[in-house]
Amino acid sequence: MIGISADFDPVHKGHEKLIAKAKEIGNEHGDKIAIYLNKGYSANHDTFFTPYKARCEMALKLGADKVVPIEGLHHRLTLSYSVPIRIAMMIEDGVVDYVDAAEATGREIENYSKKFMKQGIFIGIDRNLPNRNVIRWFAVNEFLKRKYNKNMNFHIIPELKVKDKISGRNIRNRIIQNNMEIPEDIKKLLPKSTIKILEKEIKRNNLNKERNWRDILHKLNSYSRSDLMKIAYLNGNAINEIVKRRTNHDYKSVWAAFRRGNYGPVLTRLAISSIEENVKKEEVVKLIKSYENKGVIPPEQSIDKVIGRAWYVALENQRGINASKAGNEFKKNKVNINYPSNLIAGLRLTNFESEKIKKNINDLKTELYLDANGKISCQIKKDKFKIKTKLKLPKNEVTYLRYLIDSHFIPIKAELIEKDENFRIKINIFNK
Repeated sequence: MIGISADFDPVHKGHEKLIAKAKEIGNEHGDKIAIYLNKGYSANHDTFFTPYKARCEMALKLGADKVVPIEGLHHRLTLSYSVPIRIAMMIEDGVVDYVDAAEATGREIENYSKKFMKQGIFIGIDRNLPNRNVIRWFAVNEFLKRKYNKNMNFHIIPELKVKDKISGRNIRNRIIQNNMEIPEDIKKLLPKSTIKILEKEIKRNNLNKERNWRDILHKLNSYSRSDLMKIAYLNGNAINEIVKRRTNHDYKSVWAAFRRGNYGPVLTRLAISSIEENVKKEEVVKLIKSYENKGVIPPEQSIDKVIGRAWYVALENQRGINASKAGNEFKKNKVNINYPSNLIAGLRLTNFESEKIKKNINDLKTELYLDANGKISCQIKKDKFKIKTKLKLPKNEVTYLRYLIDSHFIPIKAELIEKDENFRIKINIFNK
């Protein structure tokens, strides 16, 4: 079987060329063409302009034999994790040949990929590398050969250009700007079958469906700091920026808040998708662990490594080594380190608060959050009784926790305990 993985939003002449290449390969061996089509959310974590059924029809009209939906990944995982899962699915389905397009040649893609194949980690691929997503696919495909004793043969064709590279984003924007009619210059970039299907969807008012901004804004304007901290891909900086200006939120201000929190466009879309779908950190980490156990996720990207890196960097910080250098050393040397899976933090309580806690200890709910100054704090609550206080921890443990909070998907839970006739917070970190 020959595979193509895509958004196809909508199918343009560059995609038509991919399918034509797949047909050429298929004719030699009598193989079928399968399009692994993203459904629900795009590979870049956005909503789709063109409905899934219409995109399926576009692919089949151009000669694909079947369409396989890919869903449940792109509002939960970054490409570093979703790509291994998608490639493993294709190999298990019997895909032998894979077709993609790139500015670089197949040989150049292979050379760029060697560094990441050697490291065994597919996070942080330089955005300045040409066709970095194709590089990631090539490297992960090589990694999975160890698991399956086979992988897909890559066929890289040149990207089709009409003056410039054909851009799905540009096609979508031009249709929107033209009052949902397809401009003549855009029609030149689309197969005739795509034009007919798009025009049919325009009449049905099926294109460019927006996110559920009402629900997203409600969550951002009303959730407590501790509830926001449970949502995947919301780090401390983003939460503080959201809370600072929550009374004025509209969709533009949400994007501005993430920009101020140092999020790029792709991570912003993933965070907004997680908010919309109410994706919790615990859900993400369990999903990753399930694929780790199947041998699909590279060991250097494992949950243990993410947590271990946070502890290693915290310890190196104590020695005066900055986080960037420590993180690079951890990755380069493939460090294995025993990290604490729970910590005991002190509390700053008055005598009155201690007495109140003593009377209600079995009924109190304890949650962690970051205060307005980014300090790790907790809230102890029952009905109208509420205590908010900063936690007392050694500096290296504070650094460790903050790195985990900012890791985007490691869940951390708090538990009120009594120890040595005092109250403490036991902080539990997800581990295996």
